[in-house]
Amino acid sequence: MSANENNSRPSALIIGAIGVVFGDIGTSPLYALKETFAGHHPIAVEPASVLGVLSLIFWTIMALVTLKYVVIIMRADNHGEGGSLALLARVTELTKNSRATWFVTMLGIFAAALFYGDSMITPAISVLSAVEGLEVVAPHFKEYVLPATALILTGLFWIQRYGTGAVGRFFGPVMCAWFGLLAILGLIHIWEAPDVLAALNPIHAIEFLVRHPWISFLALGAIVLAVTGGEALYTDMGHFGKFPIRIAWFGFVLPALVLNYYGQGALLLKDPAAIQNPFYLLAPDWALIPMVLLATVATVIASQAVISGAFSVARQAIQLGYLPRMRIVHTSHQEAGQIYVPFTNWTLYLAVMALVFGFQSSSNLAAAYGIAVTGTMMIDTILVAFVVFLAWRWNPWLAAPLLGALLLIDFAFFSANAIKLLQGGWFPVVVALASFTTLTTWRRGRRLLFQEMGNLTMPLDQFIRSIEKAELQRVNSNAVYLTSRPEGVPSALLHNIKHNEVLHARNILVTVQTAETPYVADADRLEVIDLGHSFYRVLVHYGFMDQPDIPKALEMCGEKGLAFDLNKTSFFLSREVVVPKMTPPMVLWRELFFIWMLRNAQSATDFFRIPTNRVVELGTLVEI
Repeated sequence: MSANENNSRPSALIIGAIGVVFGDIGTSPLYALKETFAGHHPIAVEPASVLGVLSLIFWTIMALVTLKYVVIIMRADNHGEGGSLALLARVTELTKNSRATWFVTMLGIFAAALFYGDSMITPAISVLSAVEGLEVVAPHFKEYVLPATALILTGLFWIQRYGTGAVGRFFGPVMCAWFGLLAILGLIHIWEAPDVLAALNPIHAIEFLVRHPWISFLALGAIVLAVTGGEALYTDMGHFGKFPIRIAWFGFVLPALVLNYYGQGALLLKDPAAIQNPFYLLAPDWALIPMVLLATVATVIASQAVISGAFSVARQAIQLGYLPRMRIVHTSHQEAGQIYVPFTNWTLYLAVMALVFGFQSSSNLAAAYGIAVTGTMMIDTILVAFVVFLAWRWNPWLAAPLLGALLLIDFAFFSANAIKLLQGGWFPVVVALASFTTLTTWRRGRRLLFQEMGNLTMPLDQFIRSIEKAELQRVNSNAVYLTSRPEGVPSALLHNIKHNEVLHARNILVTVQTAETPYVADADRLEVIDLGHSFYRVLVHYGFMDQPDIPKALEMCGEKGLAFDLNKTSFFLSREVVVPKMTPPMVLWRELFFIWMLRNAQSATDFFRIPTNRVVELGTLVEI
């Protein structure tokens, strides 16, 4: 449900934001402090280190989440929408026809690629860390951790096809209970050891960094786990709006997280041995099983938000021309944002299962976690800098030091995670590189295909003059020719005349164009151009979050002076059969990869919702 539809119910938006936006960062207390002290680079659990780490966690949250995302980046929305591709679309518009365009585009695409690496690790580490609470309940339950995790995740991915509308109503109340429990458990232990509040002073963080420079640098690789999911505040902004997310963050989520981390720190000050699982040991013995159950539900909700985000990114990438057409299922008649992308869903599932059984513990997965998140955060800082200087025109003497400091912090965390490459960090890097290659190969291949198709066609005015002299039989019906190029003659039209030697009473050349905005209003949906001699060009505009529906769009042509009956209309589509040239402009393996994607793309008939009984497809052989 979009923010615009809910302006009259801010409380519902705030609760909804708590349920969806903060699931990932809200489950970080399960493992962040534990991994910092007892992970692959252990730190002695002594008062100075506990206060130093807690101070670093607090000020990292304040700098990277509160200042960077909540205060600055959430202002850089693209007509209300957020996320890497939405930010890329806005920055691309700002840098159009400049030397920075290519650099910005590559950065934005790589940020989207990194997101897929993150979306695979988040469900695995979140659910696994929650189910590991069974080991705290009874050590002999350890053998059930992996099967239980696999069963929960299998169920989660399986129910995606049915949509999340019904389950989503419970997200907010469950996560409110979760954050309330985080705060209460933290407060109880802070009350018993109030000295831990001294860690709010940044001096403890600075002293820890100065006294143990190498150890503290390694610790950054685990401390960053406390802010994973922070980018979701920006990504999910379009669903709830800035105000509800900011209110939820400052009024509830941030205090609950800080109280819980400091409660875990207070527990460690009293009992250093509690580092085996400081989160679950905050609770009394009788509450452990309910805690495990609530934590499991909370991590499933966090995973659901990430999976839904992956579907959304896939749809944006398709609309912006970075991925081939794929089957997109709308699971709600009321909420346009609720979609299911089968290919993305099952690809994520296989990757998540491989991670769970390959790494086998949240501690091992923590080594793989962080590179994708910190890489995305660093790219977001660079991209928003273009908005700060080119759109907002902030004073460079103030903006440059601020953005420079944030970029330096991002780079420090990225560097600390980069050294974990051989410990598992290679996985998100490999996924990101594979995703980046896919996105850029499709983008490059489409450009080459359009260029070659342009060479094979002829100017439209020349074509119209030529058919006036030809004796072609006219068919008393309408023909719609879908073409990706808003100029020239569609190849399907040329082939239709060549093979059938007929021309329809009215010929409508339809081109779908994706705007750099999330949505396009119905009033701006169509452009109708009368070309004369029964030819019309129709430009159909969609935003990168819109779902194309060509028949529905063409029904609006009557308002533009081009009324016709769709039941007496045939749709002509060109299906390109691509073969590589002797000397292809792309390396051969990328050329073959593009051809494979093109062959396996969803048909234009299904993607644009055109009735199959009204479609005629004509093949065209193209060399690129």
